Amino acid sequence: MKKAILRISLFGFLLAAAPAAQAQCSVCSRTTEQMGEKPAKGINNGVIYLMAMPLTIIGIIGYRWWQRNREDIAGGGGGYQS
Repeated sequence: MKKAILRISLFGFLLAAAPAAQAQCSVCSRTTEQMGEKPAKGINNGVIYLMAMPLTIIGIIGYRWWQRNREDIAGGGGGYQS
């Protein structure tokens, strides 16, 4: 449990310490440069917001898969079997 809390804390710290990244394609970047700074920040935040849900879903699926695989190994099932 302590290991999990440490990992989550480290991830949160690294996420908070990371500089703001531009999350736009080249076409969107050029368009937002012409619009000004405030609309550019809005579009950038929108791109990040739209990416949050798919990444969350992928993370949940990956975690559940890992958790089930770990339980199978602990139970003597041998892990993933095709």
